[in-house]
Amino acid sequence: MKFGSYKVKLEKKVNLTGWQAAMISILAIIFALVLVSFIFLHAGVNPLVGYKEIFSYGFANAFGLPLTINKSIFILLCTFAFIVPMRAGLWNIGMAGQLYAGALGAFAVAFAFGAKGSQSIDLSPGIVIPLMLVGASLGGAASGAIAGFTKGRFNTNEIVVTMMINFITFWLVAHMIKEGGPFMGSGGEGEGFKLPPSIQAPIINNVPFTILIALGLAGLLYFLFAKTKIGYQIKAYGLCPAAAKYAGISPFKIPLLVFVIGGLIAGLAGYHYFAAVPGVFKITKNYGDFGDLAFYGIICGLISQNNPLAAIPIALLFGGLTNGGRFVQGKLNLGFGIDYALLGVLMITLVAFQFFFRYKIVWKKIEKEKL
Repeated sequence: MKFGSYKVKLEKKVNLTGWQAAMISILAIIFALVLVSFIFLHAGVNPLVGYKEIFSYGFANAFGLPLTINKSIFILLCTFAFIVPMRAGLWNIGMAGQLYAGALGAFAVAFAFGAKGSQSIDLSPGIVIPLMLVGASLGGAASGAIAGFTKGRFNTNEIVVTMMINFITFWLVAHMIKEGGPFMGSGGEGEGFKLPPSIQAPIINNVPFTILIALGLAGLLYFLFAKTKIGYQIKAYGLCPAAAKYAGISPFKIPLLVFVIGGLIAGLAGYHYFAAVPGVFKITKNYGDFGDLAFYGIICGLISQNNPLAAIPIALLFGGLTNGGRFVQGKLNLGFGIDYALLGVLMITLVAFQFFFRYKIVWKKIEKEKL
């Protein structure tokens, strides 16, 4: 494209440093906040006041900060569940179904130990809680394995399969917690039974111990992708499945493996929110909302460039803005959905700015032809 005496073209970046990537993300966030300021102005609210309330509640308030951390852990685990298959070039849209299956697996263990019968029952947390984690992992992994198996064996579209599984597991949970269902609560209020205090997850300063699992997985996945043979094979398959097959990498095992790992992690997200967050400790009647929240993991994964360590601050930002946006909605009498609007604009802007991760604009002066 020509502009006067200059020729403008796009060049793909060969390398992008961490600082450059961080600066692009920061600029995208600032741009998004400027756009959302018009929503505040339209509502007659000073944008500076609105943002002060959002960030102070989400990241500094004694009550709001633990809520932010709880939601960030959930989003981070869902992000990992998306990142692992995406490293192989596969789209895991089934985090919702996998976390539902994980929640059912965790509560099935508690149910087997008699947790539904009485809130006063005394169970051994050293045995039941680890087994609940195993149950959640197996439930999520089994759900993910369906998509991985069908992709590897029959080359089915993993997006379609995972979306179908989302609906199946959603209604499976509904059946389990409905009136007369095996996991129905004692009051028959359309929720699952509440875990007895003896097997409620350990809490450290109002934060569940699952934060250690999430941060540990971040380091483990980074090491897996950067330092191991299987990490290299996953990356090679993602870059070119045909070339990977020619090099001896199994086109069946890689899809199955990444979806099993992704489902396993999503299952832990199900355990986290329904069995570890203070004040919950049951499968709530609005469990579908957490399935919707799981899709934030897709955006976080794309923004972080599939880097599990870079996903940590992004998940924290999303968690804080979600809680802060909901809080300011009530305090400043804003219309319903300001939190969704804020996150929606932020997501679109961050994804749009991904363009600058991959390309740069080059201006080159057109030299006059010599006679």
